[in-house]
Amino acid sequence: MDLRKIRKLIELIQETGIAEIEIREGEESVRISRESTKVSAPVYTTPAPATTHVVSEPPKTTVAEIPVTADLHSNKHAVKAPMVGTVYLAPSPGAKVFVNVGQTVKAGDVLCLIEAMKMFNQIEADKAGTISSILVDSGAPVEFNQPLFVIE
Repeated sequence: MDLRKIRKLIELIQETGIAEIEIREGEESVRISRESTKVSAPVYTTPAPATTHVVSEPPKTTVAEIPVTADLHSNKHAVKAPMVGTVYLAPSPGAKVFVNVGQTVKAGDVLCLIEAMKMFNQIEADKAGTISSILVDSGAPVEFNQPLFVIE
């Protein structure tokens, strides 16, 4: 299968929100899933990236990592990354960040940007409340479904 076709399929998944797609052409097949970044075919394979990130140099600022699990208190809500990419907390370098800890937001407010495939995607609050934690650093890579913010 042509690499251009595979890239088009990945774009289709990102644009439509489809969870998984599998295409067969003759003896070759490609399966793409949003939950796993593994792409497989009988002729070639691409290993799935590890769930941990290797950073060549430490970030300038560190945000304390807070484990976000399904059993959060009933008043806390995690805003998760809808895609893989690079997160930016401000609209441009040197600009004021979209939100700060303690800031009240309403549903639809822009919290950050995620750059994926040279496109910037606005990540909006899906719930009104107060930002209690920012779980990522600006410029850091993020995985699909990774918690970015906690809203109380």
